[in-house]
Amino acid sequence: MDNFFTDNPDIQWHFNHLDLEDVVASLERNYTEAEQYDDAPLSYADALEGYRAVLEMMGAITAREIAPLAPEVDREGAHFENGKVIYAKGTQRAMDILAKSSLMGMMLPRKYNGLNFPGLLYSMAIEMVAQADASLMNLFSLQDIAQTIYEFGDDNLKDRYLPEFASGKITGAMILTEPDAGSDLQAVRLKAVEQPDGTWKLYGVKRFITNGCADVSLVLARSEEGTVDGRGLSMFLCEKCPELVIRRIEHKLGIHGSPTCELQFNGVPAVLVGQRRMGLIRYVMALMNGARVAVASQAVGIAQAAYEEALKYARKRVQFKRPIIEIPQVYDMLARMKSQIQVARAITYEASRLVDRRRMLERQLEEKPDAALRARLKEVSSWASVLTPIAKAYASEMAVRVTCDAIQIHGGAGYMREFNVERLARDARITTIYEGTTQLQVVGASVGITSGAFGNYLAQLGERGFRPELAQLASLARESREKLSSCVTFLKDFNDRTYSELVSRRLVDMACDALGVHLMLLQAERDPARTAAAEKFTRDALPRIRMQADYITSGDKLVIDKREELL
Repeated sequence: MDNFFTDNPDIQWHFNHLDLEDVVASLERNYTEAEQYDDAPLSYADALEGYRAVLEMMGAITAREIAPLAPEVDREGAHFENGKVIYAKGTQRAMDILAKSSLMGMMLPRKYNGLNFPGLLYSMAIEMVAQADASLMNLFSLQDIAQTIYEFGDDNLKDRYLPEFASGKITGAMILTEPDAGSDLQAVRLKAVEQPDGTWKLYGVKRFITNGCADVSLVLARSEEGTVDGRGLSMFLCEKCPELVIRRIEHKLGIHGSPTCELQFNGVPAVLVGQRRMGLIRYVMALMNGARVAVASQAVGIAQAAYEEALKYARKRVQFKRPIIEIPQVYDMLARMKSQIQVARAITYEASRLVDRRRMLERQLEEKPDAALRARLKEVSSWASVLTPIAKAYASEMAVRVTCDAIQIHGGAGYMREFNVERLARDARITTIYEGTTQLQVVGASVGITSGAFGNYLAQLGERGFRPELAQLASLARESREKLSSCVTFLKDFNDRTYSELVSRRLVDMACDALGVHLMLLQAERDPARTAAAEKFTRDALPRIRMQADYITSGDKLVIDKREELL
């Protein structure tokens, strides 16, 4: 591919059907931004033209300049020398290119030299960066640090740091994880001690910190002495300094260009961000939700790269006197890979769209309190809250499957380092783990599914009129809703928490498939050319949905009752 944006028909389709008119109008303050900034759009059409130009530039940069650097970045990796982290040469070059192209502040307002993009367009950009180099995406997507400062920091913090982030002069990190507190962030122990002048100092150790060598970091620390849960945690901002010691960087299976650090805080000077005690329950949750959508986009980009490699190889590799793409097992595998990528992209973009809509409603409610707006915000928030973990879970697990299939299509050659699919499979594996494991996403998604919020969302997607030729697909979509609803009802009536936890992954897998069926059906309704893709995924998904429903409603507790014998 010469351009990861213009040469990808699926991304092009999504861009041409954005459905963001009200979101963009809100971002652009009904296009009054144009009165102050020369680059601000005058209308929705003008905004779309600007978005397209930026994404075309991103597509060209990632395909032509960054992707060729990725193999060497993987081989060289980030270095740790004399207590300092040094990026691989290709990583530093790629970061310089992105900074010079003004792509490091995509969602920040123009006031801070940002591009003022909606999150959905940012997700597209993240995907393209990940397609080129998954490890670079980890650095590029840390724009979420700047976004968090924008949303929760005071004017002094915004004015001081946001223009620097937008220009690419500084990098960021979110410092959450500790040796004894992985996914359980309520157990964070890093200590924050308030100083007489109102500043703070941080003491303790953090581990598995992506880009822990950053210039500016947001840190989750315990500000309330004597507390043991999330209510005692606050968020702090600190800069790189002698008191912040990088103890080592990790040697990892993949994403070698992204340094993962262990940090020692020896009285690091810090500034409180927002209110005390709100660090985890509000600020970090907002930050991590953004990071989870970003990882979903990363996973889609990795899978797209693997699919392209597998397709290219299958077309040129000749066995038994014919290209292997003509072998049914191979072209079925490729069709399944493409279908799963399309669905993961649809789910991820829909999650991004709902987050954009939630932000829009929050802004509108701040400007004009209104009961109807508040009710709408509550509804959209419930949908965004369940689609975010679903997107992360589905896309990351999909990326692992697709990259493994890409190696399989390459045969023995795919296991060799000279082929990109070997690197892509290693890079994909982390997406199911960081920013919350798939199992943690299942916990988050299950709440929205069992509460009925997800069922209501599926209903508003599927309970509408469809073209007659889509009647069978619409019927299968309705079956998927009914199967999911029957499982939720069964679990409530069964009233066994351990059993519900046991089958929760199956329930979320069902929800992912049902959502994919509905989103692909809507695509087919909007564009008849998408019908075959909708049929492919639906025919693959419904047998899985039926199987999961049968298992969940069986009430089979063998694993619970005889776990001692089975383990």
